[in-house]
Amino acid sequence: MEIFATALPALGEAWALILQPVVLGYLVLGVVMGLAVGVFPGLGGIAGLSLLLPFMFGMDPVLGLALMIGMVAVVPTSDTFASVLMGIPGSSALQATVLDGFPLAKKGEAARALSAAFASSLFGGLVGATFLTMFILVARPIVLAFGLPEMLMITVLGLSMVAILAGRFPLKGLAAAGLGLMIGTIGEADAGGSLRMASYEIPYLTDGLKLVIVGLGIFAVPEIISLLRQDRSIAKGATLGSGWLEGVNDWFANIWLSVRCSLIGVVVGVIPGLGGSVVDWIAYGHTVQTTKDKSNFGKGEVRGVIGPESSNNAKEGGGLVPTLLFGIPGSGSMAIFIGAVALLGSGEIEVGPGMLKNNLDITYSIVWLLALANVVGTVLCIAASGGIAKLTTIRFTYLAPFLFMLISFAAFQSGQNFEDLLALFVIGLIGIFLRRFDWSRPAFLIGFVLSNPVEKFTNQAFQIASFRFRKGFDVGMEYVFSPIVVVLIVITVISVIFGIRQAKTIMAEGATESGSKRAPLVFLLVITAYLTIALINASMIPDYNMTDKIVPMVIGCFSLLCCVILLFQMMRRGEGDTIFADKEVAGEDADAPYGLWSTLAWFASIIVATWFVGFILALVGFLVAFFRVRARAGWGKTLLLSACGIGLMCLMAGMLNRDFPPGLLQEAVDLPWPLK
Repeated sequence: MEIFATALPALGEAWALILQPVVLGYLVLGVVMGLAVGVFPGLGGIAGLSLLLPFMFGMDPVLGLALMIGMVAVVPTSDTFASVLMGIPGSSALQATVLDGFPLAKKGEAARALSAAFASSLFGGLVGATFLTMFILVARPIVLAFGLPEMLMITVLGLSMVAILAGRFPLKGLAAAGLGLMIGTIGEADAGGSLRMASYEIPYLTDGLKLVIVGLGIFAVPEIISLLRQDRSIAKGATLGSGWLEGVNDWFANIWLSVRCSLIGVVVGVIPGLGGSVVDWIAYGHTVQTTKDKSNFGKGEVRGVIGPESSNNAKEGGGLVPTLLFGIPGSGSMAIFIGAVALLGSGEIEVGPGMLKNNLDITYSIVWLLALANVVGTVLCIAASGGIAKLTTIRFTYLAPFLFMLISFAAFQSGQNFEDLLALFVIGLIGIFLRRFDWSRPAFLIGFVLSNPVEKFTNQAFQIASFRFRKGFDVGMEYVFSPIVVVLIVITVISVIFGIRQAKTIMAEGATESGSKRAPLVFLLVITAYLTIALINASMIPDYNMTDKIVPMVIGCFSLLCCVILLFQMMRRGEGDTIFADKEVAGEDADAPYGLWSTLAWFASIIVATWFVGFILALVGFLVAFFRVRARAGWGKTLLLSACGIGLMCLMAGMLNRDFPPGLLQEAVDLPWPLK
């Protein structure tokens, strides 16, 4: 009864917060933005949330959460457009939907596939929100009993799951996460103030890299570059046909399949790192196994759409369990979400046990914002289907410069330094090669996000454990190996074994052919060299600042060991082995009419020009040159599109009271806004 006495008032307060018109307005705005982002393959929840991060500073917590949850909830639904209409997985969690969704579209039944998918997504989202409500109700007393050893063990559980995100090669996932962790330690250490891979001669690095820049660089930049290189519309043709009601009837006829797959999505979503990469395949496998006539799968079987879509949205509710209860990201988008929550208001909200203890009303607001966003998102997806089908036929060349413009502006807002743009370019380059050689980018991002919690919990637990062991060995062991810690160790081992067995057929970065040894080997050697330098740098920290060096030393050694083992495996195996995965060998990247470096040069040009003449003047030159030269547009269309881009940028900056990156020209001459 005590549980209900605490929870029921918090639930009432949560509804009072949510049902304010301004909160609902921000929720709808987030849903619309998520719908716009989700339509483009690759620009999923991670890239979308990264774009929102700069605007979270100091925002009212409930309004900021409404905006973010609106986007997070609808992206898995709007991703379906790319999978069904284009045959391109909108994200890694929608690979199975393509198998039957795209054949249905080719048969003129796209409307049927989309309506079945949207109904399944809505149901799955509501199941996830309901589960999360009940789980928080039951788990709150247990979570509040967590101390530092328990939180450290939960963090280890989150890190151990990144092996799954690598699919066929767990070592790649571990090495990618280790690289993310090591890059996350760049700058001044919190405990003793030692500098790691930084120098006071380069002040920018002393504060470390911002999550906004890493999120955009690792996910948005590689996908934009890849689509731009292909120089075509996202879809060659997009007709919906008829059958909206038929699709809803299909879902209702298979409602028990939807229930089972939703529960699969919730359970798998709870496991950190496992959800997005594998949940659709588990649900699809279950769907095939429980269907009597299996002959239609892969040819346009509507059950093959209903199963994965139900689990895909339900996993968002499950993914919020480790995120809200322990502060451990259940997926790449949840990693961004954790960073964004810390920026809201005056920074007093922090996901984890403290949130359940001090902000239970806000915790439940998140849960029911998720449910509402699913409803709003489904309605908007159905209403916007016709227009979105037409949008996908626009050449991506006309969309890319606006995306470059937006991510550059968003990156600059994170720190208000020109170096933010340089960091975005460098991290974007890392993201491009991680994607190319089938190294898990979510694993890298989760490693980066968890670098600070790992160091904080390790140092604090080490100091308290040292004090307890001085009292007595049994006292120290009782503190370190509490019953909860032992249970978490068992869960970690079971989860890793189960996850790796499930992930053997999962490809970290989609279907990737294997090629020669040279390029993948060179990339591995570059990563190995960086880890070696970072390890040497950490070892030079004086021993009296042991708390500043212990985490980078341990993580560096482990990551380096993974790289060395991978190096030996590459040397022993022949060319064409799956370990030498390379997207430049075959597929859309390999067949693209434009090269990587010439395409990347366009992005670099806007950064270089900003250094000299400031962002707005650089943007004018970039847009005009890009539309005339790269898109081969006429002067009328070029000037119109360029004016729209500049107008949008000025409108955003004016409404949000933000500045643009200045250049050498602005230092020499006092120019009026927006040129200054």
